[in-house]
Amino acid sequence: MNWIFLKDLLSGVNNYSTAFGRVWLSIVFLFRVLVYVVAAEKVWGDEQKDFECNTDQPGCHNVCFDHYFPVSHIRLWALQLIFVTCPSFLVVLHVAYRDERERKHHLKYGEGCQQLYANTGKKRGGLWWTYVLSLVFKVGVDVTFVYLLYHIYEGYDFPTLVKCSESPCPNVVDCFISRPTEKRIFTIFMVVTSLVCILLSLCEILYLVGKRCSECIHRMQGSQQINKARSIANMNSNAHLDSNSKKLASKDQLVPEYSVAMAMSS
Repeated sequence: MNWIFLKDLLSGVNNYSTAFGRVWLSIVFLFRVLVYVVAAEKVWGDEQKDFECNTDQPGCHNVCFDHYFPVSHIRLWALQLIFVTCPSFLVVLHVAYRDERERKHHLKYGEGCQQLYANTGKKRGGLWWTYVLSLVFKVGVDVTFVYLLYHIYEGYDFPTLVKCSESPCPNVVDCFISRPTEKRIFTIFMVVTSLVCILLSLCEILYLVGKRCSECIHRMQGSQQINKARSIANMNSNAHLDSNSKKLASKDQLVPEYSVAMAMSS
């Protein structure tokens, strides 16, 4: 399978990702996609052909292989890589939607009109939620496939010998997996890289949520300071008005006293 198209489609994601997202994307391409394409596909090859059992009973080989390998590792990883990279397309599509809205807005009101977005690629508003939900989806996909791999194959180990007693096998037969050690190494490698990607996505979610909470706190503190400054200014202005009114009242009281004094002197 050709995975080059994923690189072309996700090349623009780095423009809207954080440092954690860029590291995540590098790990996905270098340690998951390239390892999958270059080595993993060749290691597995034709699994059913290389799966040998010490019996010639018709159908026994097929049912034993289906019992121990209900889903191929290589196909399961292919689905995992497809599903884990799809959420990144949502971010690119959301930015493209913003760009289109901005273009139509300028066509309608002219080039000198006010912009709808200061930066269409900045993670604010709906784009922030799209980005965070895409990270949550990535974590869910990786966790689900890591669990499925463990549940279906009852661990990440490849035994050299497996015993099968499925019908129509006449009795318990011995079956042998080709290159079990090599497959075990690649399975553990893919699981570890999936766990690293999960950790990076969780760190990015915490970073984005923490940054948003910090911005909200600073905004609230700024608004409180502005309100406090306004209240202080209002108090000062009221105090100034009160002092002026008191001065005017004192002047009004002095006028009749002066007139009475003049009358008494006369």
